[in-house]
Amino acid sequence: MRLNRATEPAPVRAVHLGLGGFHRAHQAWYTAADPEWGIAAYTFRSTELPAELNAQRGLYSLLVRGCDDPVRTVASISRAHAGAETEQWLADLSVPEVAVVTLTVTEAAYRVPQPGQDSAISRLVAGLRARFRASAAPITLVPCDNVPDNGAVLRTVLRTVLRAAVAGADAAFAAWVENGVSIVSTVVDRITPATTPDDVQAVHELSGVRDAVPVVTEPYTEWLLAGDFPGGLPNWERAGARFVDSVDGHQRRKLWLLNGAHSLLAYAGLGRGRGSVREAMDDAVLTGLVESWWDTAARHLPLPAAELGEYRAALRRRFESAGIEHRLRQIAMDGSQKIPARILPVLRAERAAGRLPEAAVAVLAAWIGHLRGADVRDPRADELVPPARSGARELLTALDAELASDDELVRAVDAEAGRFTGVP
Repeated sequence: MRLNRATEPAPVRAVHLGLGGFHRAHQAWYTAADPEWGIAAYTFRSTELPAELNAQRGLYSLLVRGCDDPVRTVASISRAHAGAETEQWLADLSVPEVAVVTLTVTEAAYRVPQPGQDSAISRLVAGLRARFRASAAPITLVPCDNVPDNGAVLRTVLRTVLRAAVAGADAAFAAWVENGVSIVSTVVDRITPATTPDDVQAVHELSGVRDAVPVVTEPYTEWLLAGDFPGGLPNWERAGARFVDSVDGHQRRKLWLLNGAHSLLAYAGLGRGRGSVREAMDDAVLTGLVESWWDTAARHLPLPAAELGEYRAALRRRFESAGIEHRLRQIAMDGSQKIPARILPVLRAERAAGRLPEAAVAVLAAWIGHLRGADVRDPRADELVPPARSGARELLTALDAELASDDELVRAVDAEAGRFTGVP
């Protein structure tokens, strides 16, 4: 039996850019709690995923590992579109009833595009321009990527893109973006590994449903949002989303404790022959480094010790879960975008206090080892691989000149660079 709707999908009131597993395990899952809100979801280049979803009328299965009732059908995606469907994208953004745009476009996408470049930002600007010309109705942008202060970063990028328009014919459009487009800051969390053929078979065996594009995830999920929704929003609270005055402390908690530990496990774990987070947590050397990292990062988090202790305990359970195979090579992608947010703020604070944190040194050394390898997937690979082969100072120069001038740090990283060689 294939998935199919018995009723018409909900009217499209939200648009998503970056259709993939995480969106379907997170924002689409939260939106499903409000049946009055449907999503028009857009990929970048894939045509297969939208076609499969549309063949199932937008329905898909969420396989939640570690639950008594593991398969849930999610019905919030009303339509799915390939990235090439530009006219439909512009039309959807123009409709006044569409009040929210969510984004999962990876950390690397939050940069000013080159002239003529097809990027997430250029698509977003084109859609906002179409909305301004059609109705100028208020709208809220909700970035859901692991970027520090993601709402403020997105606002800064849009301002830079539109700066040239302020004095020209598009001055009114630039002013509308500044005053009529709300941008919310968020913290998102739910581990979502890539779906395998075994996962597809498991969904069929557990539910009797044949789903071509299920998503695998964990029971834990978190969504914190800070900002305004002048055009309205889905009732995400029904699924546990929380609206707060500021996401700052929780954002750093998640970036440093969860994402920072993930980066450490990815580079050091690959260097010790491990393939997944769960396998890495079986390695006493790696778990020792994780605990050391958490101790270090916690010194710089403005949250109660009890809350941090509970969060760390939850992370251990998640990392050690046998139900989730979160592949280290997936986490290791785009290190140049992740290391500066996940590791360097803590390292700078520690160096300012006169300390040389073991775990931060280890992750930089392991990242150097990764960049010297054969499977580097990073938008700055051409720029970073040659200095990584020369040493820590050369690589750090490309990230942070002050850290690159820290002789003690450079010596420590260079000394550790041969530690993670692929042999446990």
